[in-house]
Amino acid sequence: MSKRALISVSKKDGILDFAKSLDELGVEILSTGGTYKLLCDNGIKAIKVSDITGFPEILDGRVKTLHPKIHGGLLAIRDDENHMKQLNENGIEPIDIVAVNLYPFKETILKDDVMLEDAIENIDIGGPSMIRAAAKNYKYVTVLVDPSDYTKVIEEIKEYGNTKEETRFYLAMKAFGHTASYDSLIYNYLLDKNGVEFPDTITLSYEKSLDMRYGENPHQKAAFYKNSLKSFGISECIKLHGKELSFNNINDANAAIELLKEFDVPAAVAIKHTNPCGVAVADNIYDAFKKAYECDSVSIFGGIVAFNRTLDKRTAEELSKIFLEIIIAPDFDEDALNILEKKKNVRILKLKDGYVKEYDVKKVEGGILVQEKDEVDLYEDKLKVVTKNAPDEKEFKDLRFAWKVVKHVKSNAIVLAKDGATVGIGAGQVNRIWPTQQSIKQAGEKAKGSVLASDAFFPFPDVVEAAAKAGVASIIQPGGSKNDEASIDAADKAGISMVFTGIRHFKH
Repeated sequence: MSKRALISVSKKDGILDFAKSLDELGVEILSTGGTYKLLCDNGIKAIKVSDITGFPEILDGRVKTLHPKIHGGLLAIRDDENHMKQLNENGIEPIDIVAVNLYPFKETILKDDVMLEDAIENIDIGGPSMIRAAAKNYKYVTVLVDPSDYTKVIEEIKEYGNTKEETRFYLAMKAFGHTASYDSLIYNYLLDKNGVEFPDTITLSYEKSLDMRYGENPHQKAAFYKNSLKSFGISECIKLHGKELSFNNINDANAAIELLKEFDVPAAVAIKHTNPCGVAVADNIYDAFKKAYECDSVSIFGGIVAFNRTLDKRTAEELSKIFLEIIIAPDFDEDALNILEKKKNVRILKLKDGYVKEYDVKKVEGGILVQEKDEVDLYEDKLKVVTKNAPDEKEFKDLRFAWKVVKHVKSNAIVLAKDGATVGIGAGQVNRIWPTQQSIKQAGEKAKGSVLASDAFFPFPDVVEAAAKAGVASIIQPGGSKNDEASIDAADKAGISMVFTGIRHFKH
């Protein structure tokens, strides 16, 4: 039978109904600070923890529940005669229920003007101690950190006089997850304040946002988790219309948004299986989309299109002519939304502004690889024209555009671009000549006068030779091969200009 509960919560959601139900069931309630006042103000009987411990709250509330009369009551094994004897000898009564959530550390550090001292002061000590003590002793103690569990606990006490052990075990698991996430936020905040990039240990805190029908394939279970501290990018998008997002939808949409962030002029990005199939910039998004669509009107079918400007009616009319999984933009004109919403299944996502520095994490068997995200565009001081001919102003503009795109194409990657639009994209091949041939074939006649970008250097002159044969005017690539001279000689022989960047963009 549950006889005594300790309630001390920072977030008060549902706590009055829960406490009232406990009171009606004859459960004695202990409480502290603001929670105690809230209960009393609402006619719910409660006892101050300080009246139980015989010791006042001190140090501005930093010490109030850290006392043997609290933790003894939580940790005593009820079936152990010696434990119960010690409780009796020390005037300690068992505590059967603990409802605690923690100081608002997360909310505090999200404030723009937060000072380190404010963050430190909002690190809870007594709360995690009580939660962990109760969770450790789950065979006898019910611990609650999530208001959504209040109702179930009350129902079980009404029916059985206590919660079921399987329920207490489940709640203990949630409790340890709660404190682990809380400590992770503190640890990562302090890592940032100390400027530590790659600590000896890493703890990541993510909260489930969505249960999915399945993962990458129908036989794989899956869920989507958001960063516990700040959501951004795809995790911060607002779905305005359409079916629930799938695992592949989210992965592809993330790729579209990552590439879209490269441009500050009106841009359209089309993505299929995380690779771009058409990218363009223009004076407006309508023209940008038309150019991106023309790059590969086949692969865009069933793909994702993202824009970095408000979607207008004219562009929406073009989009409605083809089957798309997702359309992303920072906003939508009312007329544009009305047009797109006529398509029942298309997901329409509103992209919110915002950026948070985050590391790139890749999962491998038994571990993770962690690195800085590849957010470098070009080092201007490292750009070097290595051929006799130099790109003209128009070619240089296209080279810069193609370089932004190739960074987001799976290696080995080749991108052909012309007039601010991709005309051919070769992705994910095991050598460099194959994506070159693929992109040239896709571009067709548009290859003439285009520029070529490669994510890594050329080990042989074959890429330059193929580009020259197709009529490519200029090439941008990292350089750094032992065989660079062979490629430079091939470019000079063909009258092609070539620029070395001194930086590569592998994307595996």
